[in-house]
Order: sequence, then structure tokens, then C-alpha cells
Amino acid sequence: MQPLEQVDISAFRDVRFVLTDMDETLTYRGRLAADTYAALENLQKAGVKVIPVTAAPAGWCDQMARMWPVDGVIGENGGFFFRRGDDGHTVDRYFWHGDENRPTISERLARIGQQVQKAVPSARFADDQPFRLTSLAFAQPQDKKEERAAILDALRDASADVTINNLWILGWLGGYDKLAMARRVLLDHYGLDINAGRSAVLYTGDSLNDASMFSFFRHTIGVSTVTEYLDQLPQPPRWITRGPGGTGFVEAANAVIVSRKS
Repeated sequence: MQPLEQVDISAFRDVRFVLTDMDETLTYRGRLAADTYAALENLQKAGVKVIPVTAAPAGWCDQMARMWPVDGVIGENGGFFFRRGDDGHTVDRYFWHGDENRPTISERLARIGQQVQKAVPSARFADDQPFRLTSLAFAQPQDKKEERAAILDALRDASADVTINNLWILGWLGGYDKLAMARRVLLDHYGLDINAGRSAVLYTGDSLNDASMFSFFRHTIGVSTVTEYLDQLPQPPRWITRGPGGTGFVEAANAVIVSRKS
């Protein structure tokens, strides 16, 4: 992992897609700065497709897809892809699970949530759980490693897929992750086979649920707080920014824009 400020000016010349985590990658301490929002818009103006790939709930992602300067949003760690409709006011929604399976999945998730709360009485749902469509999110117990481990174990015992990030302990069904849905979205909606076109994509992130993206893509950037998780990541990002959160993302966006002009 090398400082992004040392990157060669032409390193990201072929990047056509910037995929990015949101929480504490675009935001910092829960807030989205004006400079970060402008960086998203500047990437689009430079001809780069921008797609947040986040664990955030459907309710948040619907708003992002409608109003942010992005080309779509992959949400709930890969459960769906939302993008603005052609009329500019509606949102087109594509789910990992087909329409015929989603009611059954939702019922199973509800039962799993009950099982976890029974097994770990102190576990509490994240306050955004009502806005989720494809996942369960439990609030991260602060400085309580045993409780966090117990929630993870209870989810696994219920055959759920699990991960954590800086905000949530997440559970879902289907065997997918950020990378699996990114692969599907880029092929189905943009005609890009990422096996053949890894250099066309740059990914920025900060946490454990970014692990599959850091391991697969050639161009990967961690904002500075990724150092908190390096001992748990199978593959670190190739580059690291000076700043945390959105400040670091601005560094990454500027590097892409400069490279495309070189």
C-alpha cells in the first residue's frame, strides 16, 4: 500500500468507472461535505461513471439515485441496484433476487432477526432497519467485542451471510457481496466484463465489507482510516489517501481526472 500522492500521473488513464463505498468513504463522521459532492459531479463531467457500492439501506439509496450526481447505486451490500429513470424523476430498481423469491427471502430475514435477538438479548437493530429491503443491520456494540462476536455467530447459525463495517453488523441471504453485484451490474447495464476490463474500474473504500473489491480490482484506493482494518483485510488497497472519508475521496477523484487528461 503506497501513498496516493506518489501515484504516476497516467496510472488511472483507462478508468471509466469509479465505484465507491459511501459511509466514511464519501462521508466523514456521518456528514457529506460539499467538496465531496462536487468531486462526484466533476467525475461525471470528466466522462466517468460513478456508482456508490454501499451497505446503506434502500431508503437512503433511493434518494441518492434520484438526486446525487451518480449513475446508480448498489445498496445493502449487493442486494439491489437503483438508478435514475430516463424521465429524471423515477427510479429503476433491480434486485439480486427475482421478484418471485423476494417475499420468501423477506420472511426468512424477519425470522432470522428474531432468532438473533433471542440468542443475544442485548442486540438491537440499526435505526435504519425500517428502510431496508434485502438485509438485516444491527448496531455496532461500542467496545463490546464479545457481543459483536455473539451477533455474528447468531447470524451464521441462521445460515445468513455476514459482514461488518464501521456502522453495522450486516446479515443477508443469497451468497452475494459487493463484488458479485458490481460484476452483474457492470455487465448487464454497461456492457463491461470486469474479468477482461479490470483496469476500467477504480474502487475506493475504508472497511471490511470492501474486502472483495480490494482483492479483485487493479485500481484500489483506501481512505486513510482503512488502516484500522488492515490486519483483517486479506488484501489491502493498493493506494492510500492522506485524508479520511470524503477528503480522501476528493484526492482519489482528482487523481482520476488528472490521469484522464494526461
